[in-house]
Amino acid sequence: MNNDKFDTYEDDDEDWISKSSLKRDAEALQVLGSQLIGLKPSQLDNIAMDETLREAIDEAKRLKVKSGAFKRQCQYIGKLMRFEDPEAIELAINKCNLQHEEYNKVFHRLERWRERLLANDEGMLDVILEQYPQTDIQYIRQLIRNTQKEITAGKPPLTSKKLFKYLRELEGC
Repeated sequence: MNNDKFDTYEDDDEDWISKSSLKRDAEALQVLGSQLIGLKPSQLDNIAMDETLREAIDEAKRLKVKSGAFKRQCQYIGKLMRFEDPEAIELAINKCNLQHEEYNKVFHRLERWRERLLANDEGMLDVILEQYPQTDIQYIRQLIRNTQKEITAGKPPLTSKKLFKYLRELEGC
């Protein structure tokens, strides 16, 4: 019978990929490439990629975002992404984003500490001394007094910035 013809047709059907699927994959690679454009050069250095792709990303950073050249460059990056390992690149981007989130958490925690110190929360000094025994308590108290004087005098908060900088140094940021 002619059943063999239909069986052959079904085998070919398994290898068939729709144009829509190919287009979605290409767009996903282009989005991934766009994420690479948003990273800092030091972050890009930690991601394994072809030199041509890196040069294309650097070129895209140089272009104006609203220009047609930028759009074409993003499409070119998407094309180059076909030859890369997208999973590895996506993992590296996620790692960079997590590091950024951790940095933001530490930054906000230090801001809260500074606000509590300026509100004369003595318990905050104990917390800082407990976590960072190398803390110069006299220096912190001096910064707190000077900041409070600047606030009451309506001056710019220069000493407040010094206090925050000192807290960042203690944290190691």
